[in-house]
Amino acid sequence: MNDGGAMGQARLSRTVKVLGLVSLFTDASSEMIYPLLPVFLTSVLGAGAAFLGVIEGIAEGTASILKGFSGYISDRLEKRKALILAGYGLSAFAKPFFAAADAVWQVLAIRFVDRVGKGIRTAPRDALISETTDPSIRGKAYGFHRAMDTLGAVIGPAIAFLMMWLLRDQGDSAYRWVFFAAFLPGLIAVGLIVFALREKKFEAEARLPKLSLAGFPRGYKMLLVVVAVFTLGNSSDAFLLLRAQDLGMQPYLIPLLWMVFNVVYSAVSTPGGMLSDRIGRKKTLLIGFVLYGLIYLGFGLADSLVYTWLLIAAYGVFYGLTQGCLSAYVADFAPPEMKGTAFGVYHMTDGISKFFASIIFGVIWQSSAARGPGLAFFFGAVMALAAALLLWRFCEDCVVTDRA
Repeated sequence: MNDGGAMGQARLSRTVKVLGLVSLFTDASSEMIYPLLPVFLTSVLGAGAAFLGVIEGIAEGTASILKGFSGYISDRLEKRKALILAGYGLSAFAKPFFAAADAVWQVLAIRFVDRVGKGIRTAPRDALISETTDPSIRGKAYGFHRAMDTLGAVIGPAIAFLMMWLLRDQGDSAYRWVFFAAFLPGLIAVGLIVFALREKKFEAEARLPKLSLAGFPRGYKMLLVVVAVFTLGNSSDAFLLLRAQDLGMQPYLIPLLWMVFNVVYSAVSTPGGMLSDRIGRKKTLLIGFVLYGLIYLGFGLADSLVYTWLLIAAYGVFYGLTQGCLSAYVADFAPPEMKGTAFGVYHMTDGISKFFASIIFGVIWQSSAARGPGLAFFFGAVMALAAALLLWRFCEDCVVTDRA
């Protein structure tokens, strides 16, 4: 699809920029809540590490299963915007309910609804980015989108930190005020979709007959295997924040720690995507997977908060290198008429593995409590290195011939 005539000059399209702003405001909303949620659950509502794993596993798993179907449906309907709006809207209007939660099952229910919204919107959004971007800058486009998304994830924790510091004498109420305030940036994101996002009917040669992998090349299928293996060791990031608390970090500083991660992530995302355009997706992912293994090994061995700050910054580098690259890798392999389905199945694979990963990680953490959580982090490191080995041995870069 041509978007505003910019494709021939290989520039980022208006659609990519609008979706970047939408993600910025949405992540500002989400990340006001996310870094505080593990502490709120464990310290205020009395949940354990295993239950935290169940909450995160169910939330992320559900979201990713829905991503598969929403991508497929958007291909069938040849429409992206309606599903994007429904997904972002559902997540935005779920946010204020965190402020009223007084039981762990209520947090589970609200987190579930929030992630359903993410599941509905993600694959159609990623497909729309691909359709409005020249393949020669596909890594850059996804990197830019991740950078904007992560800039919001810098702003959100900064606001949360400021509010928690100002309300530090309010006890448990401080968490609830932050959760309630998170609704406003989410509402702005919904307004941008309604009034600023434009959609042209994408051109597909044929309607997608059924939801299957039959029309995808071997390279795409092998990439799914690599993603599944890696993600089994990539549990919810909530455990990293819980690890910081375990090492003695004060609750009001945890949003600041998460902000450091997102500052680095945002700064590296666009260069990371451009690097994958230059040296290839495979090499970029290999660097990222090995880095992840070293970071998780470090979290397992850490005995001081100084290491936590350094490791969380390195974790931002990992994300900046890999997230835009993975999206571009999927887009490279996807047939033009099946991009929504390709992103949906990719996110579904990631989410199902993440469901088990968070539960496994939480159980290992809690069962080895006497010796510390190191064993759980070592498991994550081993899975990352196994995925890197599979990627090196069985995957190749795709030669892109389609034009957006």
